[in-house]
Amino acid sequence: MTTELGRRLAARRTAAGMSRDELGERCGADAHYIASLEDDVALPTVGVLVRLAEALGTTVDALVDTPASRGPVRPARPLHTDTQPAVLDEEECRRLLGVRGIGRVAVFTMDGPAVHPVNYLMADGEIVFRTGAGTVLARAASTEAAVEVERIDEVAARGWSVLAVGVLEAVSHPDALERLADAAHAAPWAGGERTHWMKLAPRRLTGRRVEYRP
Repeated sequence: MTTELGRRLAARRTAAGMSRDELGERCGADAHYIASLEDDVALPTVGVLVRLAEALGTTVDALVDTPASRGPVRPARPLHTDTQPAVLDEEECRRLLGVRGIGRVAVFTMDGPAVHPVNYLMADGEIVFRTGAGTVLARAASTEAAVEVERIDEVAARGWSVLAVGVLEAVSHPDALERLADAAHAAPWAGGERTHWMKLAPRRLTGRRVEYRP
């Protein structure tokens, strides 16, 4: 099922003369993720929308068909107060995590919880990402952490969220590092020297989906 956003995205990409691979490369994603945005029900975060708009030479308002003069994006349909989220099974959670994307990593520090956005990959069932040596995330190795990935479509009033909980570990084996470097394809959006790979093998994987149904 294609969303209105997916149709507009495909039209903009075609008009710009870009392939899905080319657009994905500019956005830190890949062709499979772009295809899921255009053809399926995958829902990008605001950050992904910004990257897509920049790559296509347009604006987020144009992609979601919400001119800035109308104010913030609002659901296209009223939400019922009795709308209940659907619980996702582990298989569906893994499918939604996909091959790569954008997520948030939550760790505990001496100053309390800290949450950082990351570009992530899925490798052998584990969530992996790059950070800088000595960063908060690098120092959180061997501690329990959580990774949240979500897609929200405010226009269609629907979205999903997946939460993976496990122990955060540094990747150190040379063969594993080489495979991850080959699979990355794009640099982390945060920029800077980020060659320190971390991984999280989900011990608990949960998710929910909310969708307005008239």
